[in-house]
Amino acid sequence: MPMSLTVIDAQSRISSSNENDNRIIQQAISLLEHLPADPARSAALVQRRLKDGGNALQTRIGTAYQGVVDAWSLGIITIPAVVVDQRYVVYGEPDVAKAVALIEAHRRTQP
Repeated sequence: MPMSLTVIDAQSRISSSNENDNRIIQQAISLLEHLPADPARSAALVQRRLKDGGNALQTRIGTAYQGVVDAWSLGIITIPAVVVDQRYVVYGEPDVAKAVALIEAHRRTQP
């Protein structure tokens, strides 16, 4: 049966698993470097940096952090967490395959 899988600690996995994604994450982090103390000036500078990075950068950053947004909307505040079908959550298991196996075992016991 197809399932929707969200790994809540995905941003840390992206930064360590793929060189291109690591570059995108580093660009996202650089958006926040050397900001002025004034919040209004900082916000303007980050917006300019995002604009300079183009739509592709904005899309990649959004995709990299979508799991965090999904977790927040589901009320998840502890990581690691694996969410399947926006319904089942396994906390504390960093191995995605093991977490999915736990969920599938639970599903088999439910009518």
